[in-house]
Amino acid sequence: MPFPAALPRPLRLLALCLLTFAVAHAAAPSNPLPLWTEGAPGSEARRQEPEKVAGSNVSNIHHPSLTPYWPANPLPGGPAVIIAPGGGHARLAAQHEGHNVAVWLARHGVAAFVLKYRLAKDDATPAGQPQPYTVDRDALADARRALRLVRAGAGGPVPGSVGILGFSAGGEVALLAATRPEDGRPDSPEATDRAPARADFYALVYPGGLPRTDLEVTARTPPVFLVAGVQDRANISEGLAEFYLRTKRAGASAELHLYAGAGHGFGVRDTNRGPHAAWTQRFLEWLAERRFLTVTTSPNG
Repeated sequence: MPFPAALPRPLRLLALCLLTFAVAHAAAPSNPLPLWTEGAPGSEARRQEPEKVAGSNVSNIHHPSLTPYWPANPLPGGPAVIIAPGGGHARLAAQHEGHNVAVWLARHGVAAFVLKYRLAKDDATPAGQPQPYTVDRDALADARRALRLVRAGAGGPVPGSVGILGFSAGGEVALLAATRPEDGRPDSPEATDRAPARADFYALVYPGGLPRTDLEVTARTPPVFLVAGVQDRANISEGLAEFYLRTKRAGASAELHLYAGAGHGFGVRDTNRGPHAAWTQRFLEWLAERRFLTVTTSPNG
């Protein structure tokens, strides 16, 4: 059952903690799901090209996909989170801003999907050649398609809510997807297209895109969870504080966490130390406070 609105905050957080400790392991990642089986619009001819992998960074992406992480003990009616890694739109930092995050969420009963989106400054494009993709056209199209696919079930149960979590450049992609929703296409023969490209919530972790002047935030914009380090660049640390105030003034819901001593790119790493290492727990608590998480009653009550 959902967290009752009248339940005191300490009891809600206690219920969340008990649920967290009850979930022992995350499922292994499932096979990646192509966003479009026959290739992304405009990229069909390049979908067979191998990706460039350098350490945990991935580029030369022409066949965008989602990698699902299904929880071993999924929460009935629980949320699903699409994760957009950063990398300056030149590459995807797929480990600490992607798969590590998905593993953590799945361990805590939340279905997670790592998004591999097309890059506007792909480092695999030879110098002097034009980049084939843009953020506003192609990366946003991939994020919207991911929202539709997850809403339609993405090979698993239909979630109770769908959110998108973006890091750095992926934060710009998440920001655009959350503030530029699209309705479903009811006449489409494909179930995925009939689902809306709409986020119920979004989270921005040291995001790019904040200086943009074409962002529209209104009272209907979904709730947002904001995270950055004070030591980050001013356009991110101060920009995120300004975005929080802008969202609040628009009448939308926002929660802001700025961590002293933290800079850019911490993501989820075993080596993280200090208060910023616990931002994922704060995110889970925020999901519970916003009633996107659900708890169930055991047979013994």
